[in-house]
Amino acid sequence: MADKKPPRLMQVDRVAVAEIDVSDRLRPVSEAGVDSIMASIQETGVMKDAVHLRQKKGGKLVLIAGGHRLEAAKRLGWSEIEAKVWADVTDDWARLMEIDDNIAGAELSPLDTAVFLAARKRIYAKLHPEAVGGVAGGLARQGSAMDIVSFAEATAEKFGITVRHINRIVAAGGCLDPRDIMLLRQAPKAVTLKDLTEIAKISETVERYDVVAALSEGRAKSAADARRQRTAAASDTPVEDPVEAAFKALDKAWARAPMAAKKRFLFERASEVWEAQNKGAALHKHAEADHTVPAPDSDAPAFTSRRGAA
Repeated sequence: MADKKPPRLMQVDRVAVAEIDVSDRLRPVSEAGVDSIMASIQETGVMKDAVHLRQKKGGKLVLIAGGHRLEAAKRLGWSEIEAKVWADVTDDWARLMEIDDNIAGAELSPLDTAVFLAARKRIYAKLHPEAVGGVAGGLARQGSAMDIVSFAEATAEKFGITVRHINRIVAAGGCLDPRDIMLLRQAPKAVTLKDLTEIAKISETVERYDVVAALSEGRAKSAADARRQRTAAASDTPVEDPVEAAFKALDKAWARAPMAAKKRFLFERASEVWEAQNKGAALHKHAEADHTVPAPDSDAPAFTSRRGAA
């Protein structure tokens, strides 16, 4: 089987802004990022870097890298933008370029860091299954703009934490589904590295959903706080009386049973209950005579067996 064609740079030219498809991005553009680029353009009169586009079959142009640059151009009213147009591009190659462009040139939030690094690791493992056990060396050999190890080290230094901690962030990004990511982006308080590492510890899907929802709705100040609230709420749940629970179970079974089974049950079990009740009554009578125990509860239900009736 012949190898696939490598990505090919077709042209570097100006293209119509309106013709560029910007769907299926890993993250939305940030206002701060767009404002920064707009300020630079207004000061210098030029956009420093071209956007990268993928030409699909039929001629459709899809954005690979440069979402903030493209949005800045739209807001400045540009009809065209300088672009590098690529052909013979796979989905994985395009996603890797998007990730590396953002990692190398943008200030990422902890959430975006987790999402991008987890996506990069998944794609690399798919492209290089033989190197899954040694992602570090594989990425270095690949010679990408920024590999996962160097970025982990740089991020660890920036936030004053260990590379091992960054690896936990990658794990957190890997466990988040699109719903989680959308909700966490809506949180009134920005999700922190500590929140993400706490989320990564959660093994149960339902608990993860509850913690993410609590952060998104502002009901918890941190992921750890959301977990504590959840545990406290569970412990406050009233414990049902075992007698009441047993009665409900019997009542439910009784309602489903056919009449023949009900008659047999009464025949075989009524005397057992009658004997237990009469034994208890005799003990109470003896105790009352000796004044050793209080009288039986007057609210206790009475049971009379047909077999024991005079």
